[in-house]
Amino acid sequence: MEAIKSLLGFEWMDGISIVIFLCVFVLLADILKNRVPSNFPPGPWALPLIGDLHRIKASRIHVQLSEFAEKYGKIFSLRLFGGRVVVINGYKLVREALVQKGKDYVDRPFVPLSYAMMGDKGLVMSNNNPWKQQRRFALHTLRNFGVGKKTLEQSIQQEGQYLTKALANHKGQPMNAQPLIISAVSNIINCLVFGHRYEYADKRFQSILQDLKEIVFLQGSPSVQIYNTFPWLMKWLPGSHNKILTMFKRIVDFVEIKIKEHRDSLDPSSPRDYIDCFLTEMGERDDKDSSFDIENLCSCTLDLFGAGTETTTTTLYWGLLYMIYYPQIQERVQAEIDAVIGSSRVPSLNDKEDMPYTNAVVHEIQRMADIVPLNVIRMATKDTTLDKYTIPKGTIIMPTLNSVLHDEAMWETPHSFNPQHFLDRDGQFRKREAFLPFSAGKRVCIGEPLAKMEIFLFFTSLLQRFSFSAVDGEQPSLDFVLGFTRSPKPYRVCAVPR
Repeated sequence: MEAIKSLLGFEWMDGISIVIFLCVFVLLADILKNRVPSNFPPGPWALPLIGDLHRIKASRIHVQLSEFAEKYGKIFSLRLFGGRVVVINGYKLVREALVQKGKDYVDRPFVPLSYAMMGDKGLVMSNNNPWKQQRRFALHTLRNFGVGKKTLEQSIQQEGQYLTKALANHKGQPMNAQPLIISAVSNIINCLVFGHRYEYADKRFQSILQDLKEIVFLQGSPSVQIYNTFPWLMKWLPGSHNKILTMFKRIVDFVEIKIKEHRDSLDPSSPRDYIDCFLTEMGERDDKDSSFDIENLCSCTLDLFGAGTETTTTTLYWGLLYMIYYPQIQERVQAEIDAVIGSSRVPSLNDKEDMPYTNAVVHEIQRMADIVPLNVIRMATKDTTLDKYTIPKGTIIMPTLNSVLHDEAMWETPHSFNPQHFLDRDGQFRKREAFLPFSAGKRVCIGEPLAKMEIFLFFTSLLQRFSFSAVDGEQPSLDFVLGFTRSPKPYRVCAVPR
């Protein structure tokens, strides 16, 4: 009997030893994996395995990063996404990283949830030659279909008329304008990518837009942050990450149907849109290293559709909220619209030069909306430096745009809505070097020219036809919700015909 007890005791102690050994091994492996050079940017003391995940509140991470910058300096480091992330703050340092040393930080890192959705395909998260091929092709194709030109301007003007008509149907009664705005904005990229627009009442189209909106919002959820740190564990557990993957699959199915329809009716001599051009390019390339395949067509189409819909919609949604919040600014914009355009014709891009105040308000909306405060993360392509710090190859960098758009060294009143930021002493429009809502450098937003056209034309069309005001008894709030984008909390508005 004593011998049995002794044996069991030995096995129990042996089990504890194994557990201790494994814990020490994991701890040492974590320390070795995340060791940094002596000249690496400072940051808080991270915990084993989870790093700084416990410090992060997904709903206000950009605010937290600003607070960390006050403590550790404008360049500091955190342990996120399973590795070291260098956070860069302020116009000077962000410009150094993205423009002056752009080649050193041009790559995208591996982000587990993004990879689960699209692999290494597409325009946003791909790297090296496939990225260069697809970015060059997309820019060329979008230009050919009128981005930045008069032909596309007419399509935006027409869509603006559909939008104002839909708003007028509410007869000044309280409403949430976001569904109509997202439908109008999406129809512009739809024409470029799919070759046609959708009616606002199309249930299938509205379902896709709702999925897209929800995916963008859920990107900021805690379970997504945990998934990006422990994908091998989280893929088996319920949470927002799995909801995102389910909704994303529905959007992929939608795009795949559109691609099949295009293949069945393709005329290479007369391309109708981006998908036609891509399919034609596929047929003309026979090199094995080409990135022109059906899988990449689906991914690139999704990137164009998603980015071309969500960001401009969110900017315009903020714009109406600011006009409600600052009625005196709205009235001054409308006075300029009345003087330059009048009420009998639709606004044109040619009017922008004669409308410095309206142009300044549009730019200030973009600055204060700060819709992508964290930017899209990059990765060091080689051992390099930034300011006085050493940045090893493979290090993720996060050049924050909110720190640029609210840089106290670059803006007179960085935390206030002030169109005077973009006006000189004579009341004429002036450009500002720290105005970087589309990021900068080699990865600058591919849709910048399109977004600028849409924001100006839709915004002026809306204020030409309507006065926007708060619903009686409902105080407008400038509070935000943070997902992949920073958007206003849902609000109702009265759009009263002028």
